[in-house]
Amino acid sequence: MADGRGLETDRAALIARYDLDAGGFATLDQITAFAAALCEAPIALVSIVEDERQRFLARTGLDAEETPRDVSFCAHAMLGDAIFVVPDATLEPRFADNALVTGAPFIRFYAGAPLIGGDGTPLGALCVIDDRPRTDLTDLQRQGLTLLARQVMVELEGRRRDRAIIDQQEKDAQALFESDRMFRTLADTMPQMVWSTLPDGYHDYYNARWYEFTGMPFGSTDGEGWNGMFHPEDQDRAWARWRYSLDTGEPYEIEYRLRHHSGDYRWTLGRALPIRDAEGAIVRWIGTCTDINDQILMVEEREVIAHELSHRIKNIFSVISGLIGLSAREHPEIRAVAADLRDRIMALGRAHDFVRPHSSHSRPDHGEGALWGILDQIFAPYRDALGPRIHFSGDNPAIDDRSATPLALLFHELATNAAKYGALSVLEGKVTIDVKGEDKNIRIDWREEGGPPAVPATSEGFGSRLMQLSVERQLGGRMTRDWRPEGLCLSLWIPARSMSRSPVGRA
Repeated sequence: MADGRGLETDRAALIARYDLDAGGFATLDQITAFAAALCEAPIALVSIVEDERQRFLARTGLDAEETPRDVSFCAHAMLGDAIFVVPDATLEPRFADNALVTGAPFIRFYAGAPLIGGDGTPLGALCVIDDRPRTDLTDLQRQGLTLLARQVMVELEGRRRDRAIIDQQEKDAQALFESDRMFRTLADTMPQMVWSTLPDGYHDYYNARWYEFTGMPFGSTDGEGWNGMFHPEDQDRAWARWRYSLDTGEPYEIEYRLRHHSGDYRWTLGRALPIRDAEGAIVRWIGTCTDINDQILMVEEREVIAHELSHRIKNIFSVISGLIGLSAREHPEIRAVAADLRDRIMALGRAHDFVRPHSSHSRPDHGEGALWGILDQIFAPYRDALGPRIHFSGDNPAIDDRSATPLALLFHELATNAAKYGALSVLEGKVTIDVKGEDKNIRIDWREEGGPPAVPATSEGFGSRLMQLSVERQLGGRMTRDWRPEGLCLSLWIPARSMSRSPVGRA
């Protein structure tokens, strides 16, 4: 009997990779028939030796499909590198009492070429058997049997590769199924509507939220049916934006009105991103629809409230201005002071209107939330027929409600003084304002040119103290003034964090 030396403990698993139970060994039948004819033997077999048996994948001259392993000649043949020959089994101590020698098919001569797997695993043998003793095979027969054994392995290795490919395909299919199942489960648990399309934009999936929201039958919005769910006024715009994303690969984002199952149209935010393969080609689009109708209504309500509050605050400014004017008429001696005070209050009113919350409909035309926008409002009274006399250059940093009031007071004071004593007091005069970032500060340079020579004030008046208070106390900055012959040059350094709560940017 064969002792199984050199056999790996996992031979059964290795042999299983050849998919031997699937049958279909017509080519091997041809090989055994040729081997029997070549070697002038009545029996030829392709034998695979397993743990308990040897099975014959192909056979010529023998009816049995398998025999027990303990009587296998091939279990010995597969352990060598060359053809294993037994000239007369009755004279071999290992085989003399073998049931296949003492009984049918009465083996006397045996020659087997080992079948070795591509990983070195011994599988069995291609053998020829005769019921008469023989000295050996001829050289031609040996060469032929060796070549035929190699051809057997070509067939078996091909089956192994095919089985490996099929197994991998099954694993990939299972992994894809599990991935798809997990995606659908995750998508159905999301509060948003989720959809996906093929690379050409064909919609082939919607999650449960979509059908709950729209009330549409399952599958009825596949393909291009989704566009019919939008408000008629939004359909062309949504379709054009979607085609643009498909053509360019850019993310899709748009707000539109989507028909609810109640029949109402609700504002929805649509977004989609492409999924790309390793070469960068788009293989799918994944998108979401988010119901933002309540948020939009809240924004509109907030705008109404903000507009009403702003209107009342501006009315307060107007009342205060009116009271100042009334006091000035009753007390002519304070008329000049009252006029200055009233102008400052009106400047604050313009600043307030500029930085209050706005919707897309009530937003100012120029530079909402940026320095140049509020300065343009403050300096509006100083335009003449030739256009503005105050020119901006450099950066345009963001501002918010905290910085708007001190900035409005500061630049109103500068413009008033320039109109009374400086560059704006003559037709040829002009003012330039240059803004730039400097470390963590915003530097603002105010330069007057073309006016009377600048003369330092002999004493610090209310206006100067107001400017100092605005810059140092309220904005946390510093200010320098240079009284040049060609005009005042004033420089401000204001911390960027004091200008706006958001990062400083350019318009």
